[in-house]
Amino acid sequence: MKNQIQTLVNNSAAAWENWNALGYEQRTRILTTWANSLNENSQKMVAFQCLNAQEHVGETLLMPGPTGETNELYSAGRGTLVVTGDEDATEVAIIGQLSAALVNGNSVILCLPINASLQAGNVINQLTLAGCPLNVVQSAEHEQLTALVANTEVAGITFAGQASTAQCLARQLAERNGLLAQLIAETDCTQLPVIGSPTYSMRFITERTRTINITAVGGNATLLELGSGEEH
Repeated sequence: MKNQIQTLVNNSAAAWENWNALGYEQRTRILTTWANSLNENSQKMVAFQCLNAQEHVGETLLMPGPTGETNELYSAGRGTLVVTGDEDATEVAIIGQLSAALVNGNSVILCLPINASLQAGNVINQLTLAGCPLNVVQSAEHEQLTALVANTEVAGITFAGQASTAQCLARQLAERNGLLAQLIAETDCTQLPVIGSPTYSMRFITERTRTINITAVGGNATLLELGSGEEH
């Protein structure tokens, strides 16, 4: 199982960079096309997440800097996220988690129970038909969740379901070595106060700065790009 999990994570990491580089506009187009294959409530959720992401984190901001230097602040995805839930997770909740993760530039491993309201295989097929690149979204068996949580290359876990399970996931993440990983948990799968927040997208990104120096001899531009590695 360990080798299988690592293959999933490696494939996800390889797909992440290009997906993240597409930008909000192209990712939104793909997700909007995908939404056409969903029911009305799920379509509204995808539209909601895309709109809020563009409004709150999708804009590149120009920062002050010396003459001859351009400084930009923008957001990027965190990397590989696991989207999961228990039997309480509704289809709209899962769609909300998935669309928020994707539109903000993350790759996703779907890890859902067999009797979940949404089947991972169907979702991946629909996204592929909508133009989502290979391995941006993959699936894992629910029994593999513990191994995924323990993998230090997974940037975070997005969970919908019971509070007791969310607490268990938080403890597992806290026990990991290496970089801290975030738990994004929704424990009210009826009202969706977390997923339904206009600023939900901020949980899925890191801030980056881009500096372009155009004062070099001959007008050559040099580029310095830094990522904060922290939540927006």
